[in-house]
Amino acid sequence: MPGDPPPEGRPSTFADGLRLAAGTLSVLPAGIGVVDRRAGGVAMTVAPFAGALLGGACAAVLAVAVWLGLAPPLASALAVAALALFTRGLHLDGLADLADGLGSAKPAEQALDIMKKSDIGPFGVVTLVLTLLIQVTALAQVTASGTGPAALVTACATGRLALTWACRSGVPAARPGGLGSLVAGTVRPGPALAVTALTLLGAALAGPRAVLAVLAGLLAAWALRRRAVRRLGGVTGDVLGALVETATATALVVCATGG
Repeated sequence: MPGDPPPEGRPSTFADGLRLAAGTLSVLPAGIGVVDRRAGGVAMTVAPFAGALLGGACAAVLAVAVWLGLAPPLASALAVAALALFTRGLHLDGLADLADGLGSAKPAEQALDIMKKSDIGPFGVVTLVLTLLIQVTALAQVTASGTGPAALVTACATGRLALTWACRSGVPAARPGGLGSLVAGTVRPGPALAVTALTLLGAALAGPRAVLAVLAGLLAAWALRRRAVRRLGGVTGDVLGALVETATATALVVCATGG
């Protein structure tokens, strides 16, 4: 029956991976499925498509706000707020936690302990405020030029594509337990390249600037992921959330340079 827990001991299926993607990346009710590294690999592989769906929902909020006569900055703020709501703010929380951990300049174990705390320090607050400000301002600029919805979908897909590459084979987890250890190293190069090609193809429908935005977002996420792995020894759930927000903001900025 729907809603019943899966039989114990059975291997995960592709559907379990989709449930994990929906439950981890959005507020959608995902149901109960088998959660293992195979499911984690599927979830991180399909993450860009989940991002595109989230972007579409937030683009609808943006379009309705503009249709109601709201100014681009306010309409953009509502769309970014909707994105935070639809994702439970988890990625923003990860961004703040990683900023506190890296900003502490402590050894890896102590930095990881700082990231596990529920409070947010000064580095986290400043990073969070500036990132949201950048996202809203960049989205407002492209909204004023009439390309806001397309840019938002592109940016959201790019943010989740960063997860695919952050969880590719060879990227370690910083510690046992948690989301990082579940998904780190679970995505093979072939599927990662395939979903990247599909994401770029979709972005191309919005124009060359959107393709450049995807590539720039991935580059920014790669740089941050590289820094986090060097400092912490691997990725965690907080690192993954920070990569999403960083890639999303970067993609929006690049879209705004042509808006």
